[in-house]
Amino acid sequence: MFLSHFATLAAYNRWANARLYDACAGLSDAARKLDRRGFFGSIHNTLNHILVGDRAWLDRVEDIDSGAIALDAVLFDDFAALRDARTAEDERVDRVLARMDEARMAGDLVYRNVAGTRYRTPMRLVFTHLFNHQTHHRGQVHDMLSQAGATPPELDLIYYVRAL
Repeated sequence: MFLSHFATLAAYNRWANARLYDACAGLSDAARKLDRRGFFGSIHNTLNHILVGDRAWLDRVEDIDSGAIALDAVLFDDFAALRDARTAEDERVDRVLARMDEARMAGDLVYRNVAGTRYRTPMRLVFTHLFNHQTHHRGQVHDMLSQAGATPPELDLIYYVRAL
């Protein structure tokens, strides 16, 4: 029940990320890194933050101790490397979901946040948050693309569904 839903969201995310990165590729490196007064400053930094968030959550799900990574960390200064890492992380989401069964998805994830505080969260809400977090910050990048004079792509889920 949940796995099918999250597999659909993972496919949608892959689609939306590819479209967003295509639009961002049309900008110069300077334009992507220009401070546009977003929460993480620039398009480039916001794309890095989305990746940081995904890695933190998937590491928790896979019980990997990746240590504390600052939420504003710039993992990749080079846009092509960042895009490759985004593609790889989208593939990782697919692999993690493929190994998950409904019983585990119906259970809880016990983890520590970056400050070291211990939490217990239903796994289905962890994945809901992971996908919602991406959508939220893609919306910020979408706005910054407009500020840069670029035409942002349609990213709404319904456009993905209609394209199937």
